[in-house]
Amino acid sequence: MTDLLATATGAWTILTASYDTPAARGLTEALHREQAAIYGTADDPVATPPHEFRPPHGTFLIATTPDGIPLACGGWRTAAPGTAEIKRMYVAPTARGHGLGQQILNALEEDARRHHMTQAILETGVANHAALALYTRAGYAHIPPYVSGRNPQINRALSKPFPDR
Repeated sequence: MTDLLATATGAWTILTASYDTPAARGLTEALHREQAAIYGTADDPVATPPHEFRPPHGTFLIATTPDGIPLACGGWRTAAPGTAEIKRMYVAPTARGHGLGQQILNALEEDARRHHMTQAILETGVANHAALALYTRAGYAHIPPYVSGRNPQINRALSKPFPDR
């Protein structure tokens, strides 16, 4: 892990990491299990090549406790010119409710802006009320599905423009 985007709150540190590190794999596998349990299906995180989250076309973040225990993750990758896709946002159940997801989302958006992205898109599940609330508070709005074959009974696509600075 590197500290290019390191931020610390005392309770956790957010660092850039390779998508294929053991910490990233453990968190994304936990996300996969949780989604599969809720919806009966979920995208396999292993199907996403790690290079898609490497600068300048993306990044992946992991939040850890001061002693290195992984708590949360998220990444962005280039979906189209100027468009960042937020992926693999996950906060471990024991770390939820403390604003960690918001901090990761803020860091991802800021990094995407630094890489000349003008908007972000993402998908989340209809039953993930906490995620939907987080994204709505952050300014995301519902859009038509951008991945073909998605089930509207399960998936919600959202988008947020990044204002000019």
